[in-house]
Amino acid sequence: MTARLVLATHNAGKVAELRDILTGLDVELLGADDVDLPDVEETGETFAANAVLKATVCAAAVGLPCVADDSGLVVDALDGAPGVYSARYAGPQRDDEANLQLVLDRTAGEEAPTARFVCAAAIAMPDGTVKVVEGTMEGTIVRPPRGDNGFGYDPIFQPEGHDRTSAEMAPEEKHAISHRGRAFRALRPHIHAMLAAAPSSEPPTEQG
Repeated sequence: MTARLVLATHNAGKVAELRDILTGLDVELLGADDVDLPDVEETGETFAANAVLKATVCAAAVGLPCVADDSGLVVDALDGAPGVYSARYAGPQRDDEANLQLVLDRTAGEEAPTARFVCAAAIAMPDGTVKVVEGTMEGTIVRPPRGDNGFGYDPIFQPEGHDRTSAEMAPEEKHAISHRGRAFRALRPHIHAMLAAAPSSEPPTEQG
């Protein structure tokens, strides 16, 4: 039997990205909507704390291994904002366009402000075992927004060493350099090892 793993997010964009990033790991990937997982309030003060919180709550609620991430944009000119509040920077409605515009408004006097995307990714087992890792992608804020791929702040973030925004990149190109791609590639061996060690899980195999 293939091991089952829940991706603890209701964000369809993230689910699609994470499925791509974890391609080749022989597990059945389920989204939060597949297991009726309620939203978890992100009360942590760091990306890692929020990732662990979401993963552990999910694992306890559904009795399956759960992976969660918390990620966001860190802008140096804004003293690290929006940071852990990236998804709700412009308010609790979590409006991507409003969040993006607020960053542009608040950096209007800055020329190519430096920034980075940060992602913490965690896997939690029903027995409470947890592993968390982080990945980052350095870059600058650009204007006006460019590109239709990705989501969130991608249209205003130009990765270091590139002349296009994240939203102008093909998904596979973005995954190769993104904060989330780096975090989940770092987490991948831990996912494999922890699922293999779980008594109720069929050990997953690496494909390809």
